Amino acid sequence: MLRALRRRWDRYKYRFVPWLALNLRRERRTLRYVPKNSQDKIIPDGDVFLTLLKVFEALFINDLSKQAQVLALCPEIRRKYLEPPSPERTQPGIDARSGRSQRVRSPEEVLFDTLGFSITRDRSSLLSAGTGVFVSKGFVPKGTVVSMYPGTMYRKHEPIFFQSLGNPFIFRCIDGVLIDGNDKGLSRAVYRSCSRRDGLGALRACDSSWLTAAPRNPLALGHYVNNCAQEKAANVCYQEFDVPASFPVELKQYLPNIAYSHDIESHLRCVVLVTLRDIKQGEELFSNYFTVVN
Repeated sequence: MLRALRRRWDRYKYRFVPWLALNLRRERRTLRYVPKNSQDKIIPDGDVFLTLLKVFEALFINDLSKQAQVLALCPEIRRKYLEPPSPERTQPGIDARSGRSQRVRSPEEVLFDTLGFSITRDRSSLLSAGTGVFVSKGFVPKGTVVSMYPGTMYRKHEPIFFQSLGNPFIFRCIDGVLIDGNDKGLSRAVYRSCSRRDGLGALRACDSSWLTAAPRNPLALGHYVNNCAQEKAANVCYQEFDVPASFPVELKQYLPNIAYSHDIESHLRCVVLVTLRDIKQGEELFSNYFTVVN
């Protein structure tokens, strides 16, 4: 019983304000300090947008044989990807003009071919930390989007009480927006429900495969990145990103986020993880769970 209570406390203490206040000074190395909200950007939003666009377009082309309904529904999308094939889209193994792929690559292979690295889930190098995220192949330069934090986006006034009980995967943005990255229980059911609600025929509003063992978006592993420790300094950092209205509609199927309310007119909030230094193959990703804004 005592062990069960200790495990429960270990999961909950990070949301207990007095515990945080007592530990801020003691664990300064595991904290991230931001002078003010406007400076909470590691790289420009334009760079984040271009990276996601590049990866998602490569995934779409790789999945072209499964996009028949989308291509039939939207002639402009068909022309964009098939008529004629542009040099940057004639990737190895892809026949862009016919829409047939000679060899369908895995999402991890697409990520490696596009950005020069791939990531995977595995047992963390930290004792008792459970699952972690590693660079499984390639090299990640400093200032690169290396992962995304998936989940349902909640505004300040929206109900999240029951989803938050015993849930260590809730990410709080600086402006109070919450992203629930739990892939189990009630959180999982809510995300699936919202994703079905916002779909428009063959055009899906988001990606639900991050809830499974085989995500279609190979970047959607950010909820398993562990907090840094005294012996393991942070090598990635969270960065908030609002998806612009210009984001291609056919690529939204790879976004691992969905808004809880369907009538929100503001942009969808995403959170990406950006590297703070060069990261080599085999290294585990570590972030700062706690950001202190002056």
